[in-house]
Amino acid sequence: MKRWFYRLFKAALVVLMILPDTTHYFAQGIVSAAPWVGSWSVAPSVTDDPGFNNQTVRQIVRTSIGGTSARIRVSNLFGTAPIVIGNARIARRTRGQQTVTGSDRAITFGGQPNVTVPVGASVVSDAVAFQVPALADVAISLYLPQQTPPRSTGHVDGLQDVYIAPGDVSADPAFSGGTANSAGGQSYYFLTNLDVQNPAATGAVVAFGASITDGLASRANTNRRWPNRLAIRLQRAGMTVGVLNQGISGNDFFTDDAGQAGLRRFDRDVLQQAGVKWVVISDDAVNNLLRDPPATSTQLIGALRQLIDRAHRANVKVICSTLTPFNASPEIESTRQEVNAFVQDSSSGCDAVLDQASAVGDPADPANFLPGYNSGDNLHPNEAGLQAIANAMDLEALAALPPIQAPSACGQLAPGQGIARGQRLTSCDSRTSLNMQADGDLTISQAGTAIWSAGTGGSASAELRMQENGNLVAFDSNGVPVWESGTSGHPGAYAYMQDDGSLAIYASNGVIWASNM
Repeated sequence: MKRWFYRLFKAALVVLMILPDTTHYFAQGIVSAAPWVGSWSVAPSVTDDPGFNNQTVRQIVRTSIGGTSARIRVSNLFGTAPIVIGNARIARRTRGQQTVTGSDRAITFGGQPNVTVPVGASVVSDAVAFQVPALADVAISLYLPQQTPPRSTGHVDGLQDVYIAPGDVSADPAFSGGTANSAGGQSYYFLTNLDVQNPAATGAVVAFGASITDGLASRANTNRRWPNRLAIRLQRAGMTVGVLNQGISGNDFFTDDAGQAGLRRFDRDVLQQAGVKWVVISDDAVNNLLRDPPATSTQLIGALRQLIDRAHRANVKVICSTLTPFNASPEIESTRQEVNAFVQDSSSGCDAVLDQASAVGDPADPANFLPGYNSGDNLHPNEAGLQAIANAMDLEALAALPPIQAPSACGQLAPGQGIARGQRLTSCDSRTSLNMQADGDLTISQAGTAIWSAGTGGSASAELRMQENGNLVAFDSNGVPVWESGTSGHPGAYAYMQDDGSLAIYASNGVIWASNM
């Protein structure tokens, strides 16, 4: 018996010796069921840095939404050699390069404090329990122990001071020896994303564009880009929506002169963002009109159609922006107007429109900025103009659930009408009802007895909507379908709770679906 126990003890000891050290996971308490949603981002491109060696880079990011856990993404997408991150930390910032004492947390990668990022790749950190504040500054420090090649991956024109210090001072609240790097538009280096976990978050909206989106004419260290201002509006409206800036100054749809071409980078920079639900396609096309030769309206509309289609196939809604004026020649101005007419046409495929042109244009002279919104170059809006763009966003376009109207006739759900969780639609003889039950199930009942179920019990169903395309859909609170009738393609169709206990969908050619079919 003693020999058996001794062998068991030795085996257990060996197992404990080879298991990875997971103590830090439990100490930080990072387990969460909430999905990841982006709170801050920059679009990766090539910077003009001379390289780093045995230095710490402390970078300040302005969050849009908060959360209880955080993770970062570090990119070497355009690098020429692998880069080594020797240590990474996250903390609350007080002012300048200083952080709040006691707020600092270690960031790990696969349980380790260091990671090597291959050429052309990016890495996502482990989750770390960290109370991320909304609309506030967070400091992320990366220690780079080995020489990095010049012209690294990052983001030019970050408009935010970056602090650099010798050695590893990533955990030092004072960042001893650090100095501000205010050159090159205050570029970000290697860091591209901060994601959070927040059960209240309904998704992220990505602002995809060029210098107007990047906030080029706004003052550094003030966070007055229009996406930052939109984040403030959303918070004030009680909407927990992450706002991610993927603007690159000089970017356009077709060329790689300033970052990768918009058509090329769209999937990575938009569709692969954490929790993305919406994209605002903003000002890339303006730069195409400034090229020699300028793009045609056919080319620009074709690019927009392609991006709209790609976004919709990824279940991302598209908010199309009109192109702002820039005192163009009559021929180019005509092209701008043609593109704007397409964007505003109901057949464009855009789910909503952000009318930037009307927001900053002069009503008396639509080819030019309103003087109070002109930065002085006739191309970029000033800070007041950027605020006007943020104010022009219809926040209903960023609602997690499609807005529904209450039924207007007994037993019937016309297009746009629906019922929310806990509500019912009663047949005209009042004997049968369609119910969105508290447990998430969609049922039909007669005299208190269920006679049909959609099988969604235990789901997060939040509302049932008769869509304008003829499809009857149950959505969860994040706007994700959990059940549908599969009858899209019949505009004008309506649902009807019949006296005989059958729920039917009627189109112009009669019944196209019924619960008892």
